[in-house]
Amino acid sequence: MAFYSVSSVKDLVNIIVPHFLKYPLLTQKGADFILFKQIVELMDNRAHLTIEGFNKIINIKAAMNLGLSDSFKYEFKELALPVPAFVLKKVKIERPLIQTEIIPDPNWISGFVDGEGTFDIKIYSSKTNVGFAVQLRFRIPQHERDSKLIELIIKYFGSGSIEKHTRHPAITLVINKFSTVIEQIIPFFESYPLKGVKFFDYLDWCTVAKLMSNKAHLTQEGLNLIRTIKSGMNKGREK
Repeated sequence: MAFYSVSSVKDLVNIIVPHFLKYPLLTQKGADFILFKQIVELMDNRAHLTIEGFNKIINIKAAMNLGLSDSFKYEFKELALPVPAFVLKKVKIERPLIQTEIIPDPNWISGFVDGEGTFDIKIYSSKTNVGFAVQLRFRIPQHERDSKLIELIIKYFGSGSIEKHTRHPAITLVINKFSTVIEQIIPFFESYPLKGVKFFDYLDWCTVAKLMSNKAHLTQEGLNLIRTIKSGMNKGREK
């Protein structure tokens, strides 16, 4: 894996924070940014070098992402400090609620799909001449706290449904109607292309869509070709 990382307080203040103020996050991750911004401001003012400021930062951190890790809590507990002993003053910080009403720019959807979406092919048993049917699926999984945003994306495309995970607090936007794939999804990503490696999965997905438009999936030769394409997509591409 590769990570893009910015840790310089100067760069966070002058580049990263202004960028996300200009182009706000639309998911509940936007709440983490708001809290993160507070920490950046405290550090820019050198408040992290005081016990009071350090207290504030730890309490804000506790409200971000997954909260304080067990390892951090253990290390903090075992920390040897001179007299007078340092005691963390716990103050509960409320997470902001991000309320997104519109999708402000179609390029946002492309960026979101680059990070979160999937283009996949489902092949299942069916009473066809070849014994199988083919279904193209465009999906975006997300934590259930962002269900309103997923509903906005469904509204944006005018199609789709939400599937709830049976064991985890997660949902998935699913668009598998072939006419929507041909008339909405493919034209959209032709106009607003993906930028990452997922673009290759999209191209393979489009190839299968063209084969299906020509009824090739109803022949054994066409089905075999689709199976081959499917085997090289997503995680199969790494192999």
